Amino acid sequence: MSGPVVVGVDGSEPSLAAVEVAAGEASMRGIGLRVVHAFVWPGLHAPLGPSPLGPVEGELHRLVERTVAEAVARARAVAPEVEVSHAVIGGEPVGVLAAQSRAAGLVVVGSRGLGTFNSLLLGSVAVHLAAHGHCPVVVVRGRPDPTGPVLLAVDGSPAGERAVDFAFAEASLRGTGLLALHAWSTWTERAYHGPGDPPAVLYDVDRLRDEEERLLAEALSGHLTRYPGVTVRRRLVQDRTRPALIEASESAQLVVVGARGRGGFAGLLLGSVSQAVLHHAHCPVAVVRSDLT
Repeated sequence: MSGPVVVGVDGSEPSLAAVEVAAGEASMRGIGLRVVHAFVWPGLHAPLGPSPLGPVEGELHRLVERTVAEAVARARAVAPEVEVSHAVIGGEPVGVLAAQSRAAGLVVVGSRGLGTFNSLLLGSVAVHLAAHGHCPVVVVRGRPDPTGPVLLAVDGSPAGERAVDFAFAEASLRGTGLLALHAWSTWTERAYHGPGDPPAVLYDVDRLRDEEERLLAEALSGHLTRYPGVTVRRRLVQDRTRPALIEASESAQLVVVGARGRGGFAGLLLGSVSQAVLHHAHCPVAVVRSDLT
């Protein structure tokens, strides 16, 4: 990991929870933490006279300073040994954090922030970074099980190889096991069940199960010798991937998924499985794109 852990903060409780996770990640890696606040001047009609918000030293500036100071204090309380830097950068959070991700080893954000509609399960910043970030992105949500494993979604595609790398490294850093879950079915995965679904196609189920078990083993094989201290459990389930992962996340510390897997539409940067897990997982989710440099 070449750069610091970057965490985006806006003063909301989800962003402060992200600070705690980011501080822990930086501590495990022995690297620095960079707290970033994207500052956007409120959209107002240009006044004829002085700004009604006052000079930059005014209350709005003090609010930003308090937001950043609270986040830095939270980080130092969690990991006092970590070197914490901070920056206030002008611009929309999405663009600012995407730019910061170019020099980061990991970006951590809350699932929702101050600017998110209450009815949404996931904020636009989290979605955008998961799809466009230049390093792995952790979206902090739910309540992780501190004694649980790292849960890895395995689909066997080349696009998922970086996610496998990341999951093994995370399990090693955390001193916990890895649960590698591969879901398979004899039908085309759809977002819903209903009368309009195509009828299940009959296969040689035993043969198909054997092939899927081989796929799971091959996806993990090269990493077992690299991480001999990581205990790996394989779980092959005949189910749809999304509900299987979401259910398994109830007892996990972290879910690791690729941005897109086999079967995804080529034009989409974020696949249906990763989107579903980001919205509904019971613990933080790491999204690892396959094209990271």
